[in-house]
Amino acid sequence: MILRYSRPIMAGIWSDKNKFQKMLDIEILACEAMSNLGKVPKKELQKIKSKARFNVKRIEKIEQKTRHDVIAFLHNIAEHVGPASRFVHQGLTSSDVLDTALSVMMKEAAGILLEDLKKLNIELRKKAKKYKNTIMVGRSHGVHAEPTTFGLKIALFYDEINRCIERIERARDVISYGKISGPVGTYSNIEPYVETYVCKKLGLKPANISTQILQRDHHADYLSQIALVGATLEKMAVEIRNLQKTELREVEEPFSKGQKGSSAMPHKRNPVLCERITGLARVLRANAGVAIENVALWHERDISHSSAERIIIPDSTILLDYMLNDMTFIIKNMHVYPDSMRNNLAKTRGLIFSARILVELEKRGEERGKAYDIIQRCAMRVWKEHINFKEALWNDKDFTKVIKPREIEKLFDLGYYVKHVDKIFKNVGI
Repeated sequence: MILRYSRPIMAGIWSDKNKFQKMLDIEILACEAMSNLGKVPKKELQKIKSKARFNVKRIEKIEQKTRHDVIAFLHNIAEHVGPASRFVHQGLTSSDVLDTALSVMMKEAAGILLEDLKKLNIELRKKAKKYKNTIMVGRSHGVHAEPTTFGLKIALFYDEINRCIERIERARDVISYGKISGPVGTYSNIEPYVETYVCKKLGLKPANISTQILQRDHHADYLSQIALVGATLEKMAVEIRNLQKTELREVEEPFSKGQKGSSAMPHKRNPVLCERITGLARVLRANAGVAIENVALWHERDISHSSAERIIIPDSTILLDYMLNDMTFIIKNMHVYPDSMRNNLAKTRGLIFSARILVELEKRGEERGKAYDIIQRCAMRVWKEHINFKEALWNDKDFTKVIKPREIEKLFDLGYYVKHVDKIFKNVGI
């Protein structure tokens, strides 16, 4: 992933240095296990553990000749260890080391993502509580519907991020498997004990069954969960972008001192952070699609998945980490404009109360179809004649036969719509 969208802590997981260190850890643990079985002399094991090291540049140089990264890695280890290196990788195949190391790194990445998600929810919880009773218009199809509160909108995001936490916890669990079972998964040249020992030391579970590789439904599941979290962040970003439109200006993402919005128009304050999250979410979805295509491999394994995974797995975790930190910054520092929310509530001149008034007519005995026609007729006058909804109702004889003019005012009470806010907040745990 390009540095622009990378944070050091996550990018570090996917560095060559960390990858080769994980591979070395696995090789040494395998030697320990074989020593426990009496297949590696204790003296030789100590030589391996004390001398084994690697140099990334040297591995790269060797690989130019071998055209095989694991062989290049083992060659470099042997240069340091000497004759005892004959026990390193004994009975293993490359994917025993690569796939198990990849699982460890993906598990570590999931841990960082979980920390990110929890930090985001702390900020969402604060904002939801702050604006719990800040009334604004709710919209369906982009059109004014009924009053809601900005706090409820944020509480919805909070609840969704809680589900995202569950998704990444599940993703961490589904990838926490290793395999050291040989070229086609039959343990032909190595005892199953070695796999059990190594996986336990690494905090992984041995795969119930494997081929040359761990099956790629694990990885597809993991990246699919990441894509879903990205979609949730995109949903939040799109909402902020829409609320930041000039015509609404109810919410605005942070705009720092000295920041510029346009090279041509000095007045511009664009939702560029949210737009960036929207764009990066598309990459996460595309990567998940590639991961699903990697599931169907030839027989006990082909290598078609490998080149794609070297891109999509690091990139997806790095991007989501970046997006989560961006969204946390946005939520923490966003500008909220309650005055604009109140002004926008009034733009439809009372039409947002139509559903309540319809219900009131029904409660007073009016047949639903007729009641709907009365309310709609009055509402259409508001749209066409630019009058107030109350005025339209006052002047409708069919309506005033059921509800007297003096009773109309109490039907236009905003508090009616937010009477259950406390209950909803309790439901989501705020």
